[in-house]
Amino acid sequence: MARNHGNGKSRRKRWVILAVCAVVLTAAVFLTTGLTRSHVRIERSKITTVERGDLAKSVVATGKIEPYTKVEIKSKASGIIKTLLVNVGDPVREGQVLIELDKEQLEAHVREAKAQLQGTQANLLAARAAYEKNRVEAEGPEVPFAEKNLKRARELFRDGLIPQSSVEDAEKVYELARNKQQTAVTNLGVTKAQISQAEAQVAQATANQDRVEDDLRNSTIRAPFTGVVLSRDREVGDAVSSILVLGSSATLIMNLGDIGSVYVKGKVDESDVGKVYLDQPARITVESFKEKKFFGKVTKISPMGVEKDNVTTFEVRVSIDNRTGELKANMTANAEIVLEEHKNVLMVPEAAIIYGKDRSASVEVPDPSVREGKRKVSIQAGISNGAKTEVLKGLQEGQEVVLQ
Repeated sequence: MARNHGNGKSRRKRWVILAVCAVVLTAAVFLTTGLTRSHVRIERSKITTVERGDLAKSVVATGKIEPYTKVEIKSKASGIIKTLLVNVGDPVREGQVLIELDKEQLEAHVREAKAQLQGTQANLLAARAAYEKNRVEAEGPEVPFAEKNLKRARELFRDGLIPQSSVEDAEKVYELARNKQQTAVTNLGVTKAQISQAEAQVAQATANQDRVEDDLRNSTIRAPFTGVVLSRDREVGDAVSSILVLGSSATLIMNLGDIGSVYVKGKVDESDVGKVYLDQPARITVESFKEKKFFGKVTKISPMGVEKDNVTTFEVRVSIDNRTGELKANMTANAEIVLEEHKNVLMVPEAAIIYGKDRSASVEVPDPSVREGKRKVSIQAGISNGAKTEVLKGLQEGQEVVLQ
């Protein structure tokens, strides 16, 4: 009996020990779990999800909307603006009258020029008449007749049929005819010079008349092409100077442009310009239409870069079809030149990616089972547009990642 009692005590002791061990083990498990479980709470604003969509790698050229055809309207005639028939934004047709200058003084100049031309033409006619007269007299048509009469008078005098005075009269007539011929020969050169001078005066007067008539015609200024009034720089009553006199310094009256076809003149960094080529597609955005994209293509790449602040850029022109007229001149625009585009791919914000020294890529995903509340996952990154990056391997659609 004593042995059985001792065995019972021994079993109870083992059960107590086992129970204590179980309690200790459970406490240890709970303690370990409590110590390893994260108490760090990640803000929802710093968590995003892996999404699927289209992604394009591109180069952005920022610049202004420019019309392909743009002309400064200046006057060929000087004068005062009498009428302005168009305003900013008005569409105009080729040949349409835009501006009328005051014509009163110009018309007076035309009348004066016509009178001057008529005077020089009359002088020319008189000079030609005098030349013709001298030419005829220089041929001496009266000399042979007077010489013949003188010879006959001398024969009759020898025969005693006429007195000496008749011979002397015949001699005088002959000398007068000779003198008249000599004078005409001398005057022939003078009248010929007078004709040349009169012709020059007529030519000068004709040119002057043509000029003032051109001024009168040029006082009506017409549109050189079909387009839109981009700016109006002068008002009625303003004086304008002639571009024929002052050249580029002449008065600017207005600017016309054809905005049916426009372009963005932007700049691309030298590190990216090698990826840009002619006819490359581009998407254009402007501040006025933030939700709308316009489409164009690269039509010009400058062969020479421009260095500023130790940065070299190249001018790139992106042409856009603007038949709707929505794009206006001088709008600020971003031309996104598409280098590479992938459809229906997984992507995450660029701000979520961590790059190693060897350019390996990884992201952090929320994980409450670790102390920091997040763990790092390696990924294989694809193309990037600067805001989002393609994920080739390592993540799934809808998976959460932490923004850095």
